[in-house]
Amino acid sequence: MTINLLNQSAANLNADAAGPLKSDTIVSLFPDSESNAASETLRPQFWSRFTLAELNHSEWEALCDGCGSCCLIKYIDNDDDEEMVEYTDVTCQLMDCATGYCQHYDTRQEHVPDCIQLTMENLPQMMWLPSHCAYKRLYKGQNLPSWHLLLTQNAVETQQKMRAANVGVAGRCVSEIGMSDEEMETRVVNWVKP
Repeated sequence: MTINLLNQSAANLNADAAGPLKSDTIVSLFPDSESNAASETLRPQFWSRFTLAELNHSEWEALCDGCGSCCLIKYIDNDDDEEMVEYTDVTCQLMDCATGYCQHYDTRQEHVPDCIQLTMENLPQMMWLPSHCAYKRLYKGQNLPSWHLLLTQNAVETQQKMRAANVGVAGRCVSEIGMSDEEMETRVVNWVKP
């Protein structure tokens, strides 16, 4: 899954960041990201005017709220008619648990070959995504969450509202590095809602 929007480090969050984003501006979670170099323009209100399949790369990326929940280790039981998902607070080795962002986003699959890239093709099989996920919500015909950056146009406000809504892994996840499977099984959390 691509994650583009929301993070301007605390040092970069200044009075200018509080203003609205221009429709052709992409604020990236990863300022040095290669994907920023070839960004396409975001069409106004693209999320409500086009289907997910009609989005350009930058629009697809812009849907991600940067919560990091998709990077948490989870247990998925799809033996029954209904898929059961339990999230842990254990995250991929590339996650910076302080910020909630991938440390090597553009090259993550070189470091973690089984990292899943969310696409329109595999989205229907990924309904384990959290209920606030814009991709899942739009796929199911729902609206973006009211705190989404595309709606607020303000990164600081969005981050504050996400925290208030109990969304995001920053500050409350631990790395999988050095953790046994047995220990991971004891770390199931209920703050991510599929």
